[in-house]
Amino acid sequence: MTSQEIWVYAEKHVGIIQPVTYQLITKAKEIAGDKKVVVILFEATSKKLEDTIKEYGPDEIVVVKDDRLKDATDSEIANLMAELAKCRKPNSILFGATVVGRSIAPRLQAKLNTGLTSDCLNLAFDGDLLVQTKPSYGDNIMCEIICPDHRPQMASVRPNTFEAKKSNSESILVTEVSDLSFKEAKRVRIIEETPLLSKSDSIANADRVIALGRGAADEKAVALAEELARKLGAKIGVTRPLTDHPKFSGDDQIGQSGNTIAPKLLINLGIHGAVQYTTGIGSAELIVSINKDPEAPIFQHSDYSYIGDSVSFLEGFLKVVQ
Repeated sequence: MTSQEIWVYAEKHVGIIQPVTYQLITKAKEIAGDKKVVVILFEATSKKLEDTIKEYGPDEIVVVKDDRLKDATDSEIANLMAELAKCRKPNSILFGATVVGRSIAPRLQAKLNTGLTSDCLNLAFDGDLLVQTKPSYGDNIMCEIICPDHRPQMASVRPNTFEAKKSNSESILVTEVSDLSFKEAKRVRIIEETPLLSKSDSIANADRVIALGRGAADEKAVALAEELARKLGAKIGVTRPLTDHPKFSGDDQIGQSGNTIAPKLLINLGIHGAVQYTTGIGSAELIVSINKDPEAPIFQHSDYSYIGDSVSFLEGFLKVVQ
């Protein structure tokens, strides 16, 4: 029988819990009703990452400790999580729609023979049924997806879709599990983890973002944007058309079918401002937009606007940035 638990996978990078974990805990608590919010944490015996998770007030933290987890592969994590899920039978499991989440979640889905909705923008419960909302049909409609016949219900959610809020809860149960079978993935071995120079593992977590649209897709504009990004310590993001550019991919995309971002500074270059893009930037603190068209919709979402050519703006900006 399925238990009344909502699981949140605790994602970490270079020994740091990623913000999407706290965002998912907050959302899970908001929709839980009488269900328990349980965080699943895999860590080496020398770590104590559960202490930071407690600040966000889940009902329970299940900690799987093993020194082999220091360099565990995604398939090894999925094996352990499947074994744990078969024992505790959660109602739902939530992941961040990150590189790691998109790797572990489908592996776990296959092992548990259930459904998985990726890149959700909202979650809600209708009784015990998890209603998972995501964009579809070229981002033109929002679909509500359910998994009525299988458990656990699984979903991944884009980082920065929900706001993380700390909690004053003091009665948080920490359960250590040490009797799971560690199935080694012999064909894969993690040699080293290296932090990215931008100080952010993805554009979704970056404090500063330079976004490129069709109006800044030529070689000169891209080169100048990369130079500015290096000087500002920023990540470069793109609109959907530029995911076909040799230098970019879907991981760099901002918007409904890409990443939802919340930087302190966002510079939009040559972006017209379609709703598919602006949906992903609503949480940015300061938005500066550059476009030749004075009627471009992007200006309605901007704190500062510059009507003109992106290359000219970049050349001028670089002169004053040390």
